[in-house]
Amino acid sequence: MIVRVKNLVKRYGELLALDHLSFTVNDGEVFGLLGPNGSGKTTAINCILSLLEYDKGEVEIFGRPMRPDAYDIKREIGIVMQNVAVYNELTVYENIDYFCGLYVEDKKLRKRLVEEAINFVGLKDFKGYYPKKLSGGLLRRLNIACGIAHKPKLIILDEPTVAVDPQSRYKILEGILELNRLGATVIYTSHYMEEVEQICSRIMIIDKGRAIATGTKDELKAMITLGEKITVESQHITPGQLNRLRALPHVMEAEYKNKQLVIKSGKGANNLEAVLDFIKKEKIQYGKIYSELPTLNDVFLEITGKQLRD
Repeated sequence: MIVRVKNLVKRYGELLALDHLSFTVNDGEVFGLLGPNGSGKTTAINCILSLLEYDKGEVEIFGRPMRPDAYDIKREIGIVMQNVAVYNELTVYENIDYFCGLYVEDKKLRKRLVEEAINFVGLKDFKGYYPKKLSGGLLRRLNIACGIAHKPKLIILDEPTVAVDPQSRYKILEGILELNRLGATVIYTSHYMEEVEQICSRIMIIDKGRAIATGTKDELKAMITLGEKITVESQHITPGQLNRLRALPHVMEAEYKNKQLVIKSGKGANNLEAVLDFIKKEKIQYGKIYSELPTLNDVFLEITGKQLRD
């Protein structure tokens, strides 16, 4: 076990930011903290790293208690926070060299590590650039390089793809998976469910400072009653047809709006076939029809009653 968090409580006056939060991160995982903005993800990370004092609870990293002066533990951690933290007066190379130098004194070794980090994040052609000359995506990559150049065992990334272009987002996510393949354990926080589904081996959904569900993406989706969402494009559906559709077995909800019929079905093997049979029987004219399996947003919605991005 790389990280153990037990009954973590953090208050800001009357606001309970972390409500007895507990979880573990195993060696070799990409562990996702998924929740909307303001759910407590960043507060949890800051408490885990002893950057923020908390009211109650225990934090262990590498089997040892984490404290503000636990420098032996901190040397093995790479941190990439949500807000880009680089020096504008230093070039790309100089920034990475500076942050790597906080952990690695040997200049020869540090030079090799800096070059490897630059190549890893795809900034080889920008080594002499100053941060203000970089796009948002390249700046995020520089931020990541500064956090991982010293080859840490544990890497913590807090919303690293916020406000970046699709190409840079793809590069960042691929880089995280490669770091994991090279042996790093990763904690990844995000409110983008698609990213978490793509890269995380295990996920904790967090809301209002509480862990509301933890598991693999398939385990989380198995927790809810929704089995399938079927969308039918149609010019006209009568109220009577809608009521008869709602009465079908396994149909949980059916709504018709903006010429789209959206049907939420429970778990079952023949939901789409049953809908098609109904459309044929009712002689409903339709265009496109498609089916979607549950997403992590559906899990969050069913458990909390709100969307991930509310």
